Formats: sequence, C-alpha cells, structure tokens
Amino acid sequence: MSVFASLVAHLADLLQPLFHASATAAAIIVFTALVRLAVHPLSRAAARGQKAKARLSPQIAELRKKHGKDPERMQKALMELHAKEKVSPLSGCLPSLLQLPAFFLMYHLFSSTRIGGGPNGLLSHTLGAAPLGDRWSDALAHGGIFGGAGLVYVALFAIVAAVATFNYRRTKRQMAAAPMMSDQQMPGMGAMGAMTKVMPLLSFATLLTVAWVPLAAALYVVTSTTWTAVERAFLYRDMPAASALATAGTVIPARR
Repeated sequence: MSVFASLVAHLADLLQPLFHASATAAAIIVFTALVRLAVHPLSRAAARGQKAKARLSPQIAELRKKHGKDPERMQKALMELHAKEKVSPLSGCLPSLLQLPAFFLMYHLFSSTRIGGGPNGLLSHTLGAAPLGDRWSDALAHGGIFGGAGLVYVALFAIVAAVATFNYRRTKRQMAAAPMMSDQQMPGMGAMGAMTKVMPLLSFATLLTVAWVPLAAALYVVTSTTWTAVERAFLYRDMPAASALATAGTVIPARR
C-alpha cells in the first residue's frame, strides 16, 4: 500500500505545475488511464473473441435445439465447439477482472487513515473543495448538494449519467438491430431473454458506486467507465449483438 501511495504521490508531483491543488486528483485519472491502456490489448482480444462467438451463433442455436433438455450434454457440446473454434467463453471477462485490483487499491488507499506506519497525507488532498478521502455523504453533511464539495459530485454524477445514457441508447439500438431468438426457437433461453431486458440499465448502477466509495475511487470508476464506453464503441462498432451484451456488463460494482 505504501508503494502504491508513493506512486500516486510521485504522479501528483509531476502534474502539480499544471493542476496545482488538484494534482493528486489528476494523478488518479492518469493512473486509471494507464491501467486501461495496459489492459487494452486484452480488450481487443476480448472483442475478437466476442466476434468469433457471434459467428458461432447458428451452430450454438442448433446445439440448443438438439440438447436443450440435457444441460450437461449441452454444456459439453458448447465446450467442444469453443475448443474446436479456439474461442474462450471467458475472454470478455478478463479486462474487467484485471481492473479490480487497481480499484481496490485506490479504495483502500483513500479509506486508510495510516499508511506505512504514518498518517495518510493523501487524505487531505482535494478535487476542488472535496477531499479525496471523503464520500458523497460527507459532501452532503458539509454544504449540501450545491456546496463546494457537493458540486464536485454533481459533476461526476452528470458524467456518469451521460455515459450510462450513451450506453443505454447504444445497447437498445444494437439489440433492436439483432434481436435474440425466441424462447421457443432456443429452449432454455428464457432467463437469458429476461437478462437482456435488464442489461441496458446496468450502466446506471455506477451512480451507486460513485455515491458510496471515497472520491478518489469514484474518480477511478468514472474515468474507467468513460474509457470503457469509448473503447467498446470503437471495438464493437461492426458487431451489434455481441457489443450490446458486452457493453451492458462492464460496470465496476459497488461494494455495498
């Protein structure tokens, strides 16, 4: 944790001439961008995997018709098909999973009062009038929604809402352009059909994360969520159906 704190502090020192009192907040944004840049090759690989799985959709539909009443045989047949076509069913999960350690580090760094046996000096750093170690509840208690710290959160909520709306509209368009087959056509897919109706709304869950975690972790979430929206719009631009499913499921969950 102390090594991570030193990294954030060093980045803040480099950015201080440009961002002054908000240099640590800028360092968190830069750190998040570096993390996302590091996992971008995996995101590209995941996109290729999703496209490969989309090409297998007709074969998967046939397998569901053939083995829909035998889940064990169906699972075995799917694994054999994926192995034959060299497609990993988990490829789309890797970029999100690899970000979690960085998110938890940021969360704990700005939730701990002591680092390396001494006081955590990063907690006193701010973004505008909002301390990076505080939460939305603290902003509401000191000035309310339209106080100095409250306005910082209003801005973050506005960004998250804009990104979530973008994801929602894009996902709805993609699902309309490539609707899933009916339950009668694909036995056992009732639960999946219901899930796809909820997926476009999942991006809005990020608002809960931003409201609950320390401001520094909220900055990580907002930056990462925005990056994800732009990245997926680019990587999945020629693949409506799989992009819709992938985009809706990339929110970092709140630990609530």
